[in-house]
Amino acid sequence: MAALTATSVTSAAGLADLAAAATAAAGGGDTAPCGPGYMLVVINGDASPHTATIATPGTKNGHALADATLTVAAGDTGMIALGNDFRGANDRAAITYNGVTSVTVAVIKLGA
Repeated sequence: MAALTATSVTSAAGLADLAAAATAAAGGGDTAPCGPGYMLVVINGDASPHTATIATPGTKNGHALADATLTVAAGDTGMIALGNDFRGANDRAAITYNGVTSVTVAVIKLGA
């Protein structure tokens, strides 16, 4: 798994080039910082849809929480918040992909 780092997006500077902040999705999955203001961006340049799955460790009231999924259509871009529900034992979210052909990803931190 590759360890993704976050790109800060401030109200003063914004983010002019999201694609430049992205890196190739790792075949074995990625980890990312998570918490308030963190977002995972998935850019799908492939001709087929791809799904990112974010593991949801732990339980709530004794019940397992379902993992979150984000399916991004061919040629499209999707985003999902990386809240504290995704925080694993290493304090990072664990992300896997059903395929990584022409898929790039970025983590942005809003309001930093």
